[in-house]
Amino acid sequence: MALHRDIFWVGRQWAVTGYGIQAVDQRLRGVLDIEVARLWDDDLVASRRAKPGLNAEDFDKALTTARARWPRAPEPGTSRKRPAAKIPAEPSDGVAPPSASNAQPVQLPMEWRIQGRLARFLPQWRVRR
Repeated sequence: MALHRDIFWVGRQWAVTGYGIQAVDQRLRGVLDIEVARLWDDDLVASRRAKPGLNAEDFDKALTTARARWPRAPEPGTSRKRPAAKIPAEPSDGVAPPSASNAQPVQLPMEWRIQGRLARFLPQWRVRR
């Protein structure tokens, strides 16, 4: 598999990309690549580290960089939300807040910038190389 287009760090043998950790050598066809979701899987990391011909120093640097970029996801069943702030029962200045039933949603007019033009004649966005 080719390197992902978002490259954050490149070493001699490994790269940290938008996919996760990828081997720079493309002849391996992505066999040793580690996805972002599996960066914290110690068994997978140990199996990759045990491969012959692996540059351990470069792999450890890539793993450290990738784990710093994508921190560990929370355990299932735990919440990362902050506790809700206490809301006072009555406002301190004595003025009641407007009720939700009186609130009207604001309608903004839609503005189209291509009115009167045919889509096939609009300029196309292309990547320059």
